[in-house]
Amino acid sequence: MRDPDPRIVLGLHRSRHERRLLTGALDLGVTALDTSTNYFGFRSHQVLAQTAGDLLPKFDISTKVGYFPGPGGAEHSLNPARLHAAVEQTARDLGREPDLVFLHNPEHSLHHAAPDNRDVLAQACAALDEVTAKGLCGAWGVATWNPSPLLGLIDARAPRPSVLMIRAGLMVGSRTLDASDALTAAWGLDDGRVWGMSPFGGSTDAPVWERIDPRVFLQPGSRLSRVEAAFRVAYRLPRVGTIAVGTDEPAHLGKLIGALNGEVDEQAIHQYRSLLRHRLRSQPA
Repeated sequence: MRDPDPRIVLGLHRSRHERRLLTGALDLGVTALDTSTNYFGFRSHQVLAQTAGDLLPKFDISTKVGYFPGPGGAEHSLNPARLHAAVEQTARDLGREPDLVFLHNPEHSLHHAAPDNRDVLAQACAALDEVTAKGLCGAWGVATWNPSPLLGLIDARAPRPSVLMIRAGLMVGSRTLDASDALTAAWGLDDGRVWGMSPFGGSTDAPVWERIDPRVFLQPGSRLSRVEAAFRVAYRLPRVGTIAVGTDEPAHLGKLIGALNGEVDEQAIHQYRSLLRHRLRSQPA
């Protein structure tokens, strides 16, 4: 087994939740799992406990609350009582308290909550802060697919998350990159407490990875593949200390670990972000 590497978290969004994936991750030194109450048809926690309950103590486990089963499928809620109950249920289903619980995509409900959306977000944060204080989880954070709606809603009096999870990588647009930076600053988080997700924008098989070469963002001499380079570059778009990445193949995970040895060309990243901003400003309103 390799030494643990805190820069990679095994994401289970589209995973089959197979035991071999978890044992393979441990062998590679990946000792963190990220899931959610709504993954795997709202059964992720139970399936993990059933198929790999003996392995779970070897992992740091992060999960998310905010989506709930509803008559028409999944529904989103920031109701503090529902969030509290969801964290309690998570601990029961996993057979242990999670190390980290994210408030999942709060922007999903906030646009319905105006003009009280600032208070709604503050109350949801307070609910997760409370369950953390009660020992139902080790810490809490916010995972947001679209950080822009959150920027004007930060209440300095409300509890602040320990970790922020946002989209990262070459598929992320300029507005989202800038909003992620602004949200990170508003909550006073350093890079080590910011996680990236979806570094390939959905799939490594997407045609885009045949049309562009992310290796232009690396220092000369890199021997990484295009996919491996895209993963390495994602740690700078925006700056994150950890990335949650999904796969069902330990071999793929191993290649991504190897990609961390690649050296990013910071000047190329800076120029790329400048070009993105210029293109955004030049677009018709």
